[in-house]
Amino acid sequence: MEDCSVNKSIILFDGVCNLCNGAVQFLINRDSQDQFRFASLQSDLGRKVMQQLNNKNIDSIVLIESGRIYTTSTAALRIAKHLPAPWNYLYLLRLLPRPLRDQAYTCIAHHRYQWFGRQDTCMLPTPENERKFLMKSN
Repeated sequence: MEDCSVNKSIILFDGVCNLCNGAVQFLINRDSQDQFRFASLQSDLGRKVMQQLNNKNIDSIVLIESGRIYTTSTAALRIAKHLPAPWNYLYLLRLLPRPLRDQAYTCIAHHRYQWFGRQDTCMLPTPENERKFLMKSN
């Protein structure tokens, strides 16, 4: 596995969530600058980050960017900032009060299995995009 710590942002996602898996595929298809690496929250790396966050009840998305950890709507908007237009315009939503953004995010996250379904196991990367996934924390 390549050294992902240099100039790469890491996105942790719920590996059994259909919405999250769809979002990862969306991001891979638009990551023309090759800036993102992915790991499921259920992976060794995901569990390690959750321990660093003092086991907060985060079960949807985490962004690790330049050594900082972002969650909920802030993570989603910072990810959008790195996408090509028109998707990067979503970053303007950061101007909304964070409690309002997080409330909308939490509502979707809370209902994501009900609305989009879930898998029994985590998504496996295809051979074409396997290099973008961090399977282990070491």
